[in-house]
Amino acid sequence: MNGPSRTALGVALHRAAHQTLDGGRIFKDPFARAILGPDADTAIAARVTPRSRHFRQFLAVRARFAEDALARAVADGCEQLLVLGAGLDTFALRNPFARLRVFEVDHPDTQDWKRRQLGLAGLNLPPCLRLVPADFEQQTLGAALDESGFDSLRPAFFIWLGVVPYLSADAIGATLDFVTAIPRAQIVFDYPEPLENYDPRTRVQVESLRQRAAGMGEPWLSYFDPPQMAALLRRHGFDGVEDLGPVEIGMRYLNRPDKTPRAGAHVVRAWRDA
Repeated sequence: MNGPSRTALGVALHRAAHQTLDGGRIFKDPFARAILGPDADTAIAARVTPRSRHFRQFLAVRARFAEDALARAVADGCEQLLVLGAGLDTFALRNPFARLRVFEVDHPDTQDWKRRQLGLAGLNLPPCLRLVPADFEQQTLGAALDESGFDSLRPAFFIWLGVVPYLSADAIGATLDFVTAIPRAQIVFDYPEPLENYDPRTRVQVESLRQRAAGMGEPWLSYFDPPQMAALLRRHGFDGVEDLGPVEIGMRYLNRPDKTPRAGAHVVRAWRDA
């Protein structure tokens, strides 16, 4: 990747749009618009359309799901958070947990961009945050975290949103192996189902997203059926899996009681008991 992630910018724009267009109904983020800089409204208007509402809602849901699970982990004693592929994530700016240390792991070009965006917004890197440069396809997570201050002998929570589709199977497996080597580790991530699983109308929408990402130089490489994902996580040493698909997301967050099975994007929490 040359330059900052363009898909990370798209996520940040839709996260900000959720605050302005939806009032942050699912997930409130007071820094989402500020971190986009003085031209935020123009950038949002150029990228966010009425057709993107479902995508915007999913981004809000996955962030809410991740941070709700994180809060429970902190209550149980977790003091380390790793945000993998952080982009313009703002949790460290909002961190309400005095003892929680935050490590953001991302491509160095994207992290340089984030520093510039924070500067434009008049924001500083918070004391709880450590930026860790890495390329998931070129180095292991363990190597990236060397000398970062991360303690692999203590429990940790991992947020890995909007990354899995862009990684090879080997890179995904290496990250999962690193997580399960950490005691009482938890991870939240999302993944898409294979295109053939979708109904024709939804398939067209998903294919449009896939082609847009590929056009930005960030192609989707990995798709999973839910049973395949559950088996993968068990194989890599997780003791428990909570997988929310479209039906579960609709019922829990979107006030949609329809239980008709359908394909879509999933958000997952997996954990080790010890």
